[in-house]
Amino acid sequence: MGNLNSGKIILSAKRAEYTKLIKEEAKRLGFLSCGVSKADFLEEEAPRLEKWLNKNMHGEMRYMENHFDKRLDPRLLVDDAKSVVSLLLNYYPSETQKDPDTFKISKYAYGTDYHFVIKDKLKALLHFIQEEIGEVNGRAFVDSAPVLDKAWAVKSGLGWIGKHSNVLSKQVGSFFFIAELIIDLDLEYDTPVTDHCGSCTACIDACPTEAITEPYVVDGSKCISYFTIELKEQIPNEYKGKFDDWIFGCDVCQDVCPWNRFSKAHSEPLFNPHPDLLSMTKKDWEEITEDVFRELFRKSAVKRTKFSGLKRNITFS
Repeated sequence: MGNLNSGKIILSAKRAEYTKLIKEEAKRLGFLSCGVSKADFLEEEAPRLEKWLNKNMHGEMRYMENHFDKRLDPRLLVDDAKSVVSLLLNYYPSETQKDPDTFKISKYAYGTDYHFVIKDKLKALLHFIQEEIGEVNGRAFVDSAPVLDKAWAVKSGLGWIGKHSNVLSKQVGSFFFIAELIIDLDLEYDTPVTDHCGSCTACIDACPTEAITEPYVVDGSKCISYFTIELKEQIPNEYKGKFDDWIFGCDVCQDVCPWNRFSKAHSEPLFNPHPDLLSMTKKDWEEITEDVFRELFRKSAVKRTKFSGLKRNITFS
């Protein structure tokens, strides 16, 4: 019996050691924070996701309906998955757009498309794990695969879901990207934190299109980010004059959140905007040419709307 117990202790010590190693390397790579949860079926999220889809709150984002099972069980994405390593990367800028009356783009899109930046960091982290720990299989995910990023971040103790449905942290607010490594390695798991939204309704009151239909529920098909990025057809006329000058994404619910008083500027050079972007006036936006668009947003997420989409958003706003 003694031997069996000592075996368990060694196993537990190894788990703790590996977890510490991974978290330290994540920090060195520039991640804001790193948490770990057990790769398991997301029981609480299943009915919530089903209800949200049934109410058609995903609008034209049909891809949200695909891979329902995989969204809820990471073991279907990585064979023998044991741990979900969730990571946050800060994108809060040191400067924002200068002219208060100009057309606005979401802060997350100021610099290089985060998919590329984070993917490289995740690959480096996975490579580190394989070098330091041994044969570990896993996959890196940056919001383009069927993974419920926010649910895993919460499970990993990195924050709670705010009433605007973004992950919130007392230390740093919510201006961060979420990504994960799903690996077949047993680690030490973190515990979720408590909700600190209290009776605050700042985000609900401020949403220009009333997309937050009730606390913690966002009707994606009413969100300005959805209209300006995801929707490919014409924006419904009933929303005319309600966009508050947002032409790519929208930060209103985050900007008004009291926890974002604690946001600190990121230190990722790739997220710095093109020098001309922050000084653009409304007139500059209205007269934007395809060449200027290409130059400004060469590596940016704004490319997703294409030039025609951005022109549509500018005209509609």
